Amino acid sequence: MMEAVLKEFLDNLWLYLSMPMISGMVGYVTNVIAIKMMFQPLEFVGKPPLLGWQGIIPRRAAKMAAISVETITSHLITQEEIFARLDADKVADVLEPALNDIVDDIVDQVMLEYEPGFWEAMPQMVKRKIYQRVKRDAPRLINDIMGQLKLNISQMYDLEDMVVTKLCQDKGLLNKIFLEVGAAEFRFIGRSGFYFGLMFGLVQMLVWLCFQQGWLLPAFGLLVGYATNAIALKMIFSPKEPVRIGPIAFQGLFMKRQQEVARDYGRLVSSYVLTPANIVEGILKGPYSDKVFDMIGRHVQRAVDEQTTIAKPLVTFAVGTQTYRDMKASAVQRVIAKLPTTLKHIEAYADEALDLENTLSTRLQSLKPDEFEAMLRPAFEQDEWILITVGAALGLAVGVFQLLVMFA
Repeated sequence: MMEAVLKEFLDNLWLYLSMPMISGMVGYVTNVIAIKMMFQPLEFVGKPPLLGWQGIIPRRAAKMAAISVETITSHLITQEEIFARLDADKVADVLEPALNDIVDDIVDQVMLEYEPGFWEAMPQMVKRKIYQRVKRDAPRLINDIMGQLKLNISQMYDLEDMVVTKLCQDKGLLNKIFLEVGAAEFRFIGRSGFYFGLMFGLVQMLVWLCFQQGWLLPAFGLLVGYATNAIALKMIFSPKEPVRIGPIAFQGLFMKRQQEVARDYGRLVSSYVLTPANIVEGILKGPYSDKVFDMIGRHVQRAVDEQTTIAKPLVTFAVGTQTYRDMKASAVQRVIAKLPTTLKHIEAYADEALDLENTLSTRLQSLKPDEFEAMLRPAFEQDEWILITVGAALGLAVGVFQLLVMFA
């Protein structure tokens, strides 16, 4: 019996040696394709809803973004803490030069719009005193606005909406975060597919030597495609805590890399998501932006009234009460229109004051295993059965191909 098996093996040496290699390649290719299917394409390609494909993460961008927000706000940092780190006096100091640059223009534009003759006839010295008074009181105005913003932050700003909006609008950025945070794990999935496939292929070779049944090749192809994906995904997250067997400790690959992942995640989120520019945009364009503008408008109008305390009766007599109100409203609108450009000047200070990269990384490193797993696990969990099924189907197809070649 053994002599017949050995003769069969030697007579068809290359055929049998090809089995582990083909099995290894099937494992590798199916795993790599599974990873690609998680991220690509960004938009649906084909005929919706069934004939086509969209990457799992881009397709579930809203949910993935919401999970990211949950990780950030529940375990890493809250919007209250973000704004508490900004010193109102420092913000006023940083913005003062930028405000000084626009004060003259706004005063001139408003006065020329409503009272061009009166303003043009005014002596330059008087105009300069008006400019100086407005500039002098600008820091206090900023301080008051910052104080109100901090006091009512939950009614003025929605961090969750900002993050979800940003990541849903830029699915490529969402992919980038998952790809870079889980880079080592995704490489492992590809490589492990080859090694596990190779082992299954050796078993296939031995079985085929003894039992040359046609159904074995498709069956092994199906098994390789299924098992290599399933085992690789399992090894990424399990076990959560180190399990020691003799001198060797076993732990899920992602869980083992918590310190490194924390650094990458802190860098990515602070560089692309929780940036000062995005936070400012969330204030000016978020769901509570109307409240923010109303609050700023009230402060600016009050400041205008304070600037004209002595001259107000004379001004309202000269231009009329309604015109005076229109002038204040116009000043408010012009200030608000300048906000996006003006607030860019605080980005460098805010980046330093918030220190988000260090905060996120440090706190992420101290998360419990269940909390840490929730960062990457959702990328696989929701539709991992699809990835495993696709791997099994591809493996089955290769097995059928092997069968046709052998019996051709």
